[in-house]
Amino acid sequence: MRLFKDEYDQRVSSQLNEIQAVQQSLFELERAHHKIKQQYEDEIQRLRRELEARGGPPVPPGPFLQQQQQQQVPPPSQQQQQMPPQLPPPQQQQQQQPPMPMGGGMPPSGMYAGMPPGSATHGGGLNGSGMAGGPPAPIGGEQHPGAYMGPPGAYPPSAHGQPLTPQPQAAGLGKDRKPGVMTPTQQQQQQMQGMVQQMPSRHTPTQMSRNVSVPSSNKGVVASSQLADLDPDQVPANLKREGVDWFVIFNPKTPRLLNIENIHTLDHTSVVCCVKFSHDGKYLATGCNRTTQIWSVATGNKECVLADDNAPKNGDLYIRAVCFSPDGKYLVTGAEDKQIRIWDVARRTIRHVLTGHDQDIYSLDFSPDGSMILSGSGDRTVRIWSLETGKEISKLSIEDMGPKDAGVTSVAFSPNGKLVAAASLDKMIRLWDVTSGQPLQRIDGHKDSVYAVAFSPDGQSLLSGSLDKSLKLWDMGRYGPQGPQRDIVQCRSTLHGHKDFVLSVAYSPDGNWIVSGSKDRGVQFWDSRTQHTQCMLQGHKNSVISVAMSATHSYFATGSGDCRARIWSYEGIPPSN
Repeated sequence: MRLFKDEYDQRVSSQLNEIQAVQQSLFELERAHHKIKQQYEDEIQRLRRELEARGGPPVPPGPFLQQQQQQQVPPPSQQQQQMPPQLPPPQQQQQQQPPMPMGGGMPPSGMYAGMPPGSATHGGGLNGSGMAGGPPAPIGGEQHPGAYMGPPGAYPPSAHGQPLTPQPQAAGLGKDRKPGVMTPTQQQQQQMQGMVQQMPSRHTPTQMSRNVSVPSSNKGVVASSQLADLDPDQVPANLKREGVDWFVIFNPKTPRLLNIENIHTLDHTSVVCCVKFSHDGKYLATGCNRTTQIWSVATGNKECVLADDNAPKNGDLYIRAVCFSPDGKYLVTGAEDKQIRIWDVARRTIRHVLTGHDQDIYSLDFSPDGSMILSGSGDRTVRIWSLETGKEISKLSIEDMGPKDAGVTSVAFSPNGKLVAAASLDKMIRLWDVTSGQPLQRIDGHKDSVYAVAFSPDGQSLLSGSLDKSLKLWDMGRYGPQGPQRDIVQCRSTLHGHKDFVLSVAYSPDGNWIVSGSKDRGVQFWDSRTQHTQCMLQGHKNSVISVAMSATHSYFATGSGDCRARIWSYEGIPPSN
C-alpha cells in the first residue's frame, strides 16, 4: 500500500512540475507578446503622427495605447496556479494634443501635436490640402502644440492648442507637451484626439492671495464674421485681392481700410512652429525642426542658421518659441528638450543654456528693458530668468489646478514690465506681479484651452485666442496703466470668425489692428476699435501656427504646418465712399 502511495505522490509531484513549467512558458509568451505588441503600437503611432503631420485625417490610438494603466502579468509564484490575466478590452479615449509637422522629420508633439498640420475637415491629400507634404506645402502640425498646436494640445494645441501640441520626452504638447500633470504621452494623445471634446472644466481653485476668477458668463460684446464662409469666386473684385497662391477677402459690411500683399515666401524643410520679428524690423526669426533661421525682411534671404551641435542627434527637436532681445543682440529659443538657449546673434554662439523646466518650452518673451526672459512650459510653470547671468529669478507656478491640465501655452510681459500674463490648457489666463511674484487674478471666460495671449501696446487691454475658435479682448482694469483701481479684468468683447482653433494672436504696434492665425489655415485682421473683421487671408495650405507683427514697419509674418513662413505687408488706404 505504501508503495502505491509513494508512486502516486511521485506522479502528482511530476504533474505539478509540468503545470508550473507550462505556466512559466505561458508567462514568458505573454511577456513576449506584450513586448512585440508595444513595438507594433509604437511604430503605428509614429506612422500616425507622420500621416497627420502631412495633413491626413486624425487616427485614434490603438487599443493597446489607450490602456494607460496596463495590468502587469505576475510571476508564476504569485499566480496561485491561475492563468495569466487577459488584456482589458479597448476603452474610449477621453484625452485630446496642442500643438506643437512633416517634411523634415516627425511632427512636433505636445501642444501642437497632431493638430497644426491640418484636419480631416480640410480634406485633401497628405497635408490636408490635396498636396503632398514637403517644403512648400506643417505643428504641432505638430505637433504642437500643438499640433498643437501644436501648437500645441493642443493646441499643444490643444490648445492651443497648442496651442494648442505634445514623444521621446514622454514633449509634451512623448514629446507631449503640453503642460500638465499628465504624462507627455497622455498629453500628446490629448492633443491628437482632435481636441474634439472641448468641455470647459469646472475649475475649483484653491485659495490664492488676491486671486480672483472672472465668471465665464462675462462675454462682453460678441462680434461675428462670416468671411471664412465666402466663396472667393463670388466676391466682387473691389472686395478681394489675389496672388498666385493666396487671396484676401475684405468685409463687405465695413469700410476697406487696408491693402495686403505677400512680400516673401520662406521655404523650410519642416513645420514652422514660430515666427518673430527683431525690434528694428530688419530680421525675422523662424523656429523649425532642430534649427532656428534668421531671414532678412528686406530681401527674403536667409542670413544664418542656428543649431546646437551639442544637442542629441537622434529624433526630432522642434524649436517652439523664439524671441529677439530689444537691442537685437540676442535671440532666445525654446525647444522640446526643455532647454532655453540664449544665442549671440553676431557670433552665432550660445551664451547661456537655461535649464529648470520639466517639459517642452512653448512660449518666450523679453522684458521691455531687455534684462529678463520670460518662459512658459508644459510643466505648469512660468519662469523669469536673468539675461546677464542666465540664472532663474523667479518661478511662478499654477497651484489652483482643476480637473484639466494647466500646462502653459503662451506668456507675455506687459508693456511696462510690471505684469506677466500666461495662457494655459485649462482655459484660464493668469496674471502675476513681476516684482513680488504674487498671483493677481485668474481670468476665466474661454470654453477651451487658451493658446495665445498678447498685451495691447498701451497695456490697457489683453488679447487671447483659444481652441474654442474665438478671440477675446479683456479690459485690464486696475492692472492697466490708467485703469480704475476698483475694476478687475473684464471681457470687453468676444470675436468669432475662425472655423477652427485659434492658435496665435498679435497686436499691431499702434494697437489698431489684431491679427489671428488658425487651424482653418486662415489669418484674420480685426479692427480693435470697432471689433469688426477687416479681412480674411488665405495663403497657407496648413494650419497657421504662429503670427507676428513688426514693431517698426507695416509687415506681419505667418508660420505654418505647410513648411513655410511668409512675410506680408499691410498698408492703410483711405476709405472709399
